[in-house]
Amino acid sequence: MKYDPDLHHRRSIRLSNHDYHRPGAYFITLVTHGRERLFGEIVNGDMSLNALGGIVEEEWRRTGRVRREIEIDAFVVMPNHAHMIVLVGAHGRAPLHAPTPEHPPGPFRAPRSLGSLVAGFKSVVTKRINEACDTPRAPVWQRNYYEHVIRDETELAHIRQYILDNPPRWKEDPENVSPL
Repeated sequence: MKYDPDLHHRRSIRLSNHDYHRPGAYFITLVTHGRERLFGEIVNGDMSLNALGGIVEEEWRRTGRVRREIEIDAFVVMPNHAHMIVLVGAHGRAPLHAPTPEHPPGPFRAPRSLGSLVAGFKSVVTKRINEACDTPRAPVWQRNYYEHVIRDETELAHIRQYILDNPPRWKEDPENVSPL
């Protein structure tokens, strides 16, 4: 089927007139392909990660160490999704800091966009999970992601609490009720 712009279009969730290359705080949600519960289970209101969930958590922490233009904030890996807050740009570590093994001395590279951050993270997690499960090219994530520009400290505190409260609220979410 040929591309037809009247039929094949996706409504953007992006904030119009916002420059996603500039410093800011963002709330991101990534969902597994088909909402499959790949990353563990909720036990007594706490998330119990399995090996695949451990990969997601490890790679998110690693992302915060190797990408000098970001700082990771609150995050949670759930059975079929992950929520995270990321601070992009001039938030303490960026744009410049002392050389480390991950960031040897050299010319400064401009911060990358939020989209490139998410794409890189999803790619490395997918590759590692497919290697661990011997499932080459199997999808792990839904296409795209949810993002929200965090506009102030009050909103940041509210979203941090939402992330912390996510595992205990798992049973209340009708999209996450166990199938019969």
